[in-house]
Amino acid sequence: MTTGSPLRLLLAFSLPLFLGNLFQQVYSMVDTVVVGRFVGVDALAALGAIGGFSFMVVGFAQGLGCGFAVLVSQCYGAGDHDRMRKAYAMSVIASVFVGVVVSLLFFAFSMPLLELVRTPSNIIGMANDYISIIYIGLLASIFYNLFSSILRAVGDSRSPLLFLLISSVLNVVLDLFLVLVIPMGCAGVAIATIFSQAISAVISYFYIVRKFPIFRFRKGDFKLDFNMIRILLKIGLPGAIQFSVCALGVIIVQIAINGFGSDIVAAYSIGNKIETLLSQMFTALGMAISTFAGQNLGAGNLERIRKGFRTCFALIVVWSLISYVLSFFVTEPLAYLFIDSSTADQQVIDNAMLYVRVVILFFIPLGMIFLFRTGCQGLGSGAIPMISSITELVARIIAAFTLPMWFGYLGVCYASPVAWIAAAIILPICYAVQIQGIRKKLEHGHGSI
Repeated sequence: MTTGSPLRLLLAFSLPLFLGNLFQQVYSMVDTVVVGRFVGVDALAALGAIGGFSFMVVGFAQGLGCGFAVLVSQCYGAGDHDRMRKAYAMSVIASVFVGVVVSLLFFAFSMPLLELVRTPSNIIGMANDYISIIYIGLLASIFYNLFSSILRAVGDSRSPLLFLLISSVLNVVLDLFLVLVIPMGCAGVAIATIFSQAISAVISYFYIVRKFPIFRFRKGDFKLDFNMIRILLKIGLPGAIQFSVCALGVIIVQIAINGFGSDIVAAYSIGNKIETLLSQMFTALGMAISTFAGQNLGAGNLERIRKGFRTCFALIVVWSLISYVLSFFVTEPLAYLFIDSSTADQQVIDNAMLYVRVVILFFIPLGMIFLFRTGCQGLGSGAIPMISSITELVARIIAAFTLPMWFGYLGVCYASPVAWIAAAIILPICYAVQIQGIRKKLEHGHGSI
């Protein structure tokens, strides 16, 4: 990432990530499709009702892994392999500790949280079955994301794609088996998800050991280095928490959705899945710019970092326009995938399509969030992602509790775009301040790692 055309490098790095992210969405989409078609609309609504909590757990794992890998990326860019391997070892230790604590905490409060957000009584039991298993299996998700992030930190975005493909196929097979053969309903698809992620994590770990000798642990690597753990947590926890803060905003919107009944919950769930699918290029570009920024910061190449950000923004604009066009062709067919067309309530489909048609208009500010939030994290900032996440949360809360009173379900559809715009306004300013600070450090000859 420190030499060559930024456009070519970012595209070559992000396209496998994009495909990988699409496969990752297969986890939740297959869960939703299988449950919606073979268990029923109430079960589909149950998965939709815990969408925010599921996003909180998955986002926490993803943010933690990406954050821990930042230091690895910077050390790799600087050519300091001993420190890089030490950072990897301390990342494993920190992941176990944080994962166990968070897993137990969320599991203990699973049902009270669902009651707090006014989950409809006819679906709360199924919702709790699913999300409790996801909480128990949090470590599998954390380690899958950590190992994938480590591979991406050294420029390998293709291997995680292959492992994710294997895991996705396994998830589909297990979903069908645990719903059709052993009728476990929502609990079955949760078990399938966790087991598939665990398999992917194991494969990723052994691949790293075999393919990258510089990551093979040596004597003393696991000796506790509290200063390095502090640095890792300083970068990783804000990234994980900012995903959780965003998820809290999603949960706030879910409270508003739950008040409309299970059919609207199902429609919103379908629409949100389609939105997430179309926005996966932003996630890929965010990961790409994080690695690009981290490696070039380690190499002390500030102007190349700035060029990378400009290139990535241009790609975001292009994908936003592509997504807008795609939405007219794929929204309705995708919506019908989730429920049996012979018994489908057309109002559920129409409301799902309405949600997608609204949010797709605001994809550029959404893309800016991924660009600047993960890019600034790649430059070593934990504060900027946190600031933007809090801004997004506050805006989403205000929108979720005011717009539905005036516009009903349409107001709910606009809650996320309002939050995206608020965060997108503040992030470029924070980025400019961070770049100026890095410039001063480099001018005075201070190291960046």
